[in-house]
Amino acid sequence: MATEATFTVPADQFPLGTVFEQLPDVTVELERIIPARDVVIPYFWVRGTDVDDIEGAFTDHPGVEAIQFVDAVDDEHLLRVEWAVDYVDVLSVLTETDIALIEATGTNKEWNFEIRGDDRNDIAAFQSRCRELDIPIRLTELHALQPVETGTEAALTDTQQEALVLAYERGYYESPREVTLQELGDELDISPQAVASRLRRGTNQVLGNTLLDVTTPSR
Repeated sequence: MATEATFTVPADQFPLGTVFEQLPDVTVELERIIPARDVVIPYFWVRGTDVDDIEGAFTDHPGVEAIQFVDAVDDEHLLRVEWAVDYVDVLSVLTETDIALIEATGTNKEWNFEIRGDDRNDIAAFQSRCRELDIPIRLTELHALQPVETGTEAALTDTQQEALVLAYERGYYESPREVTLQELGDELDISPQAVASRLRRGTNQVLGNTLLDVTTPSR
């Protein structure tokens, strides 16, 4: 049975973590990917800063060949990374073991990865390979893939849905708001930046699916 897992990695144990040396308050989010042997995530977002030279905020790292600025919207910056092909890290192990990356978010505290395998043996193989390579991952959640009933639910990751439901129940969407991102983060045991990222992406998925369903003409 398809299995999903969540694990964390220390902030400085992933190549893009060098940005936290210059910009400790930002959040970094990798674009979703289902890996193939010759494909590694090329794009990522940096959120929470208006610095002009966002590329210069990343110091040299053996896992990164180059980082290129692509676009910016307010305090969100889209960048493209060229990875060093011979560097071994979490992403290279995901690719090696054919594990799908659903979501990855990093703060100056830690990186949080959500992955999916065809069964528990795939997740176990990924963990074993990380141990062999001394990659310090910590598994925080493991569960069978749950069936979904709607396109909106299918578009949301478990953590996005959890954050949205909690925010709604606690009054985050009321005016004035009845709860802060810090308080939501304390309940979810993640940073306020990570909460904001999950709410933003989850809301985008819900609105996208809902509006597309409404505007798509019937045949």
